[in-house]
Amino acid sequence: MALDQAERKAAPDNRTGAESLLLGLKSAGIDFIFANAGTDFPPIIEAFAALDENAVPVPVTVPHETASVAMAHGYYLLTGRAQATMVHVNVGLANSAMGAINAASDNIPVLIMSGRTPITEHGRRGARVSPIQYGQEMYDQSSLVSDVVKFHYEMRYPEQGGLLAARAAVLATSEPKGPVYVSLPREALMDIVPASNADAPCLQAPATVPYPDPAAIAQAAQWLSAAKNPLIVCQRGDPDGRVGAALADLAETFAIPVVEPFSIRNLMASDHPMFLGYDIKMPLAAADVVLVVDSGVPWIESLHRPASETKIIHLGPDPNFQRMPVRGYQADLAIASDASAGLTALATAMEPTTSMVEERRARYARLSRERLEKAAENAAEGCASPMSTEWMSHCVAAVMDERAVIFSELGVLPGHLRVNGPNRIFSNPHSGGLGWALPAALGAQLADRERLVIASMGDGSYMFANPIACHQIAEALELPVLTIVKNNSMWNAVRRSVINSYPGGAAAKSNRMPLTSLEPSPDYTQAAAASRAYTERVEHGEELPAALARAVEVIRKERRQVLLELKVAASDKH
Repeated sequence: MALDQAERKAAPDNRTGAESLLLGLKSAGIDFIFANAGTDFPPIIEAFAALDENAVPVPVTVPHETASVAMAHGYYLLTGRAQATMVHVNVGLANSAMGAINAASDNIPVLIMSGRTPITEHGRRGARVSPIQYGQEMYDQSSLVSDVVKFHYEMRYPEQGGLLAARAAVLATSEPKGPVYVSLPREALMDIVPASNADAPCLQAPATVPYPDPAAIAQAAQWLSAAKNPLIVCQRGDPDGRVGAALADLAETFAIPVVEPFSIRNLMASDHPMFLGYDIKMPLAAADVVLVVDSGVPWIESLHRPASETKIIHLGPDPNFQRMPVRGYQADLAIASDASAGLTALATAMEPTTSMVEERRARYARLSRERLEKAAENAAEGCASPMSTEWMSHCVAAVMDERAVIFSELGVLPGHLRVNGPNRIFSNPHSGGLGWALPAALGAQLADRERLVIASMGDGSYMFANPIACHQIAEALELPVLTIVKNNSMWNAVRRSVINSYPGGAAAKSNRMPLTSLEPSPDYTQAAAASRAYTERVEHGEELPAALARAVEVIRKERRQVLLELKVAASDKH
């Protein structure tokens, strides 16, 4: 006979595998489980209902699996705390795979869990009871994500719940960080944990961060101190902003210019005098020593390869990016280290400033000012119908306060924003799994309900985001995200790729390039309006500042989501 809720709370020796798992996840620091339920979930749902809600993570219903992983991704970027997802067997895991790929590319710790169709046909609690439990079984379900996760395992016995939760969490959050996967058969979830194993959940700590080899730091400091034109290349920092702070101090103290090509999580303030923006070409050509800080793709070898005599230093938790099968960047020195610890050690080891440093300081401060002035001029030229992305970005920057964050997926141009420090601009990972920005922004908004959170994306990326599901989540959880859809009625990234590959070719000359058009354009505002969002369509650039001001006012006063659909011109540059 089943135990009632009061009996279950008082009788830990009668816990199920599902209860053990949920208790273990909470003990491992998991705040939320973003879940898309299926027929494998009854023991999980029963466990949520039976246990004290303060002893388990908060269950969040997410009506599409790709959104669940992206929400965990965005939540981590704002808080530095890993979260969990759970989806339905192989079909749900298949939909989660793109989110897992994005998380792996950006070293985001996410605990991805899925059910596993019952192993047994009869005779055990949790055995098969429906036709789909035959049709959904696989020989190797974990193969759907095993190539990108750090760890994957199938729960075998109910007493493994707490241990697997702890093990998965510490592996996900130890450097280099990344997603992990656990599959959960119904039998193991429904079985009772043996009394001899009904102890408190297993507690484990993530590995401490790696610190740099002093000899390697001394060598790097010597090269950078002696360099006439040193350069720092970076792409991402940490959620706490420690890397950005250490980087800004090092650049300022020794007058070393910084560029952020292919930025994923911004590090530098827009107006920092040593910040040269996002274009690597000219700074790399002039550099004699380059410090690459935790950047998987610091430049494109076929376009901007540095001179052979240039010294290249890579620094980061995994400076050689072993996850990438092919990566041939020159590395005269590869320093495995927590990025902020490595930068701080370099600053301590470098020689005092010299006249050469002061000459650099004046030169790069001037170039930084000129870059900002030119960006403002270019933006103003795009105030038209359709407006330019430069103008759109310039206007969005004007409504962002000092705490606002933006998630961009082929949306805004970072060089036309004005931010005061790190972790204000989050761009889609280099894995390119589209549909990331909107659900990631939802996760960030859940982490901080008072912050202005913006999701900016192209119309094609918006389609990939499963917008009906995302807007439903925003309404259900009362997340007042500002969604900006940049509508150019095409997959412009594909069009640009064709033009760059075949300049002057038949496709480039055609009136309508095959496989790129998204016409006729849907009315994107209606997708959001179905979930009671405030919506506007903006056709002319002159109308945008006022529309953005109204959007922010709705968010601040009415606390509801907003969608703006903007008519934006296609560009051959971005």
